[in-house]
Amino acid sequence: MSGAFSFGILSIDPGSAARRGRITTPHGTIETPAFMPVGTAGTVKGMTPEDLESLGFEIVLGNTYHLALRPGEEVVRRLGGLHRFMGWERAILTDSGGFQVLSLADLRTITDEGVSFRSHLDGSLLSMTPERSMQIQTSLGSDIVMAFDDCPALPSPRPRILEAVRRTSLWARRSREALLGPGQALFGIVQGGDDPALREQSAEEITALGFDGYAIGGVSVGESADLSRAVVALTAPRLPPDRPRYLMGMGTPADLVEMVALGCDLFDCVLPTRNARNGTLFTSTGRLSIKRSEFAADPRPVDGECSCPVCRRFSRAYLRHLYVAGEILSMRLNTLHNLHQYADLMRRARAAIEAGRYAEFLSERRARWTDRRREAETARPADGRQDCGGGDRMI
Repeated sequence: MSGAFSFGILSIDPGSAARRGRITTPHGTIETPAFMPVGTAGTVKGMTPEDLESLGFEIVLGNTYHLALRPGEEVVRRLGGLHRFMGWERAILTDSGGFQVLSLADLRTITDEGVSFRSHLDGSLLSMTPERSMQIQTSLGSDIVMAFDDCPALPSPRPRILEAVRRTSLWARRSREALLGPGQALFGIVQGGDDPALREQSAEEITALGFDGYAIGGVSVGESADLSRAVVALTAPRLPPDRPRYLMGMGTPADLVEMVALGCDLFDCVLPTRNARNGTLFTSTGRLSIKRSEFAADPRPVDGECSCPVCRRFSRAYLRHLYVAGEILSMRLNTLHNLHQYADLMRRARAAIEAGRYAEFLSERRARWTDRRREAETARPADGRQDCGGGDRMI
């Protein structure tokens, strides 16, 4: 591992594969399992660094593609790196731009050399190769750098998934050979879609390169939740046990507790912040759509079990009023609440692993979410919404 980067396992749950660990970076430690708020363009929307620190987050995620387009990595480098630029003194992980191979498929061409993107901002050309991605991430100065990868959508034909596995291994080797900045750690990414044999092949090829940590990529890209879990259950045990395991792009609270049980350590997802801006709040029993008319005069907090600043001070009626009125404060308060829910869930997960009762904790969470889902089956919501299914249902 890089000199300033280390990972240690503090305890393993006896009834599952859940791990309690600690990552050390040049910008502090990360207690795992941990969730990383997504700050694509150098900001977690609506949040200040002080907000994130007060919620207990120790790492955030930035995106290489978006920061290279605006403001440009050279601007960030000249201003002291991404930490100083965004006023965040704790750890940062930067995605390599590989996800944009999927999300911007209509704006790119791809070869073994790399990817040519047409900017979604102004149509200008951005060429991204493994070497260029490493160069940008070095200029940004992130603590954890992600290797450049080819992320296919699901479902995809087997030849496309096979191509992505081959290309991801090729690009991983080139990423590994690039020169990074002092103290930066490099994580490799396993692809393979929903094909068990290709997942095994990718895991074998990527782990053979000897990265500081490993990510499971290509999940939550169009497949069902059950299939996502099957892919992770297959892949996680094939990653080195002494390195951190990062599950990319998942997910709901129900996803997180299940994936912790499978041995994953790091998570990221736009769900808590994006849903907050759309008026959907996470609670200890499911989701709540604050825009519904039934909350117009509701004096209760969003979640009576939640200790966040929003639930301690504001009613559902007030939060609905802010959302309906289009007030900026709505986005901010909703985001504070949702991120607190995720941070608190991870704190509880870590405590359960330390106590050797994570399997029991997981069963309790499943039962709680299942009970709420059964209630919804006997009472149709006032605005006609259907149950969204799964542990992250809407109430």
